[in-house]
Amino acid sequence: MNKNVLILSSSPRRGGNSDRLCDAFLQGCKDAGHTVEKIFLKDKHINYCTGCGICSMYGKPCPQKDDAAEVIEKMIAADVIVMATPVYFYTMSAQMKTLIDRCCARYTEITNKNFYFIVTAAEPSIPAMERTIDGFRGFLDCLEEAREKGIIYGTGVWKVGEIEGKPVLKEAYEIGKKI
Repeated sequence: MNKNVLILSSSPRRGGNSDRLCDAFLQGCKDAGHTVEKIFLKDKHINYCTGCGICSMYGKPCPQKDDAAEVIEKMIAADVIVMATPVYFYTMSAQMKTLIDRCCARYTEITNKNFYFIVTAAEPSIPAMERTIDGFRGFLDCLEEAREKGIIYGTGVWKVGEIEGKPVLKEAYEIGKKI
């Protein structure tokens, strides 16, 4: 069955290690016949949530005029959402966290989704990356019928390109192909 897949790449480096894993996942999805779109969050203008309460107290759309509404609309429409981040100081990038916070206005509409997480870090150990995964899981805990389907760990990669030749690239492709 053809699925609508949305990949959210939050690397501040185009072609960075987590972004390359997104590309491999994307290619697997395409090869399996899915409809897939990758959004490079660095290209979007997404302001911080101001906590104004317009969305939560009054049920009105967020008053900020930026790209968050467009991205969130695509999250609502997707069957599968891939959230990818490099790990900075044992947590997700600011770009990803800012988007998650802006979901406040419409998170109740992000329902019945399958989620995959892609994380990369200079750290060679997967357990050191679990705080980042816990942050993603905290977001999913707030969504109805959100299902964590897989995690792709790119360990021991820091500089751009260090992911090349690593087996995790093939793993990302294969997971994308099997969603």
